[in-house]
Amino acid sequence: MPIHEVTTSTAARRTRLREILRERELDALLVTDLLNIRYLTGFTGSNAALIVSASDETGSEDRTVIATDGRYLVQVGEQVPDLRAEIARSCVPGLLELATSWGAGRLGFESHVVTFDQHAAWAEAAPRIELLRAPGIVEQLREVKDEGEIALLRRACAAADDALAALVERGGLRPGRTEREVARELEWLMFEKGADGISFETIVAAGANSAVPHHRPTGAVLASGDFVKLDFGAQIGGYHSDMTRTYILETAADWQRDLYDLVARAQAAGRAALNPGVPVGSVDAAARSVIEDAGYGDLFLHGLGHGVGLEIHEAPGIGKLGTGTLLGGAVVTVEPGVYFSGRGGVRIEDTLVVREQGPELLTLTSKDLAIV
Repeated sequence: MPIHEVTTSTAARRTRLREILRERELDALLVTDLLNIRYLTGFTGSNAALIVSASDETGSEDRTVIATDGRYLVQVGEQVPDLRAEIARSCVPGLLELATSWGAGRLGFESHVVTFDQHAAWAEAAPRIELLRAPGIVEQLREVKDEGEIALLRRACAAADDALAALVERGGLRPGRTEREVARELEWLMFEKGADGISFETIVAAGANSAVPHHRPTGAVLASGDFVKLDFGAQIGGYHSDMTRTYILETAADWQRDLYDLVARAQAAGRAALNPGVPVGSVDAAARSVIEDAGYGDLFLHGLGHGVGLEIHEAPGIGKLGTGTLLGGAVVTVEPGVYFSGRGGVRIEDTLVVREQGPELLTLTSKDLAIV
């Protein structure tokens, strides 16, 4: 993405952040989570801190400053040309000195990622500043994606779709291969299809292993009649995709067809429930009730889905105990599963954008029962 596009979107995010800071009567926010710094500035280095002043006027940002060390002197200038950069090995002390010089009295910090010892050191270094817990403020902003983020998510989903299609077309799902061989080939294909990285360790689970929701690939050999569950994702520009498809090798038993049909109907019900303003618990219930009505509610072992973005799991969480409502522009997964221990299981998962006119599907691989 060109620099001017990044700075335009990140500047808008900082403007929205300032509005929240003023609502909470905070003079500034000290951001130390690297993903949140990336979201607000575009900076991708491994050492940084950011201070965002609530009083900066849009466009000036004289009191919004990023700090990093000398390794990233060139990088910070290229990735964050619109902000002042302080270069120091230890990033936070210099930002606290600046905040003190500005007369900032109430400074929020990301208490959900800051250690007790870090807080103690900061309080000692800046005795005139009141450090106030401010967890999740940036994550709140990240829940709703802008169109630039959605474009990256769409590309990440396409890379995963294309990789799976290539795997199937070249006969990569066949008896005699191991779960680990299939997983490594699928991961390499995602790179071939344009991924910068993988979203997480690819899950390939065959036969009885498909009943383990987060099974890690092993040397288990795929066999005719197996369910083969693949849960995987590609990463592009820092944004993750997430998709699960379940196949049957060569021949399908009636119980497998019935189970697949049940999960597919539950997944369709969950997708249909994705609308702005709907409680997340209601979305979970829409899918879960299909499985419960069939008598298998106790075999649906996890929540229905989660947000996806710069992290593979982020807000909102969609489950029975989930709180809050869906927001337009959120990107979420819908992934019901039913698992018969020792026998096999099915999960079907998509990544979707919550839209006013109905959810936009980003993972486009067919969900029809496939026997390969």
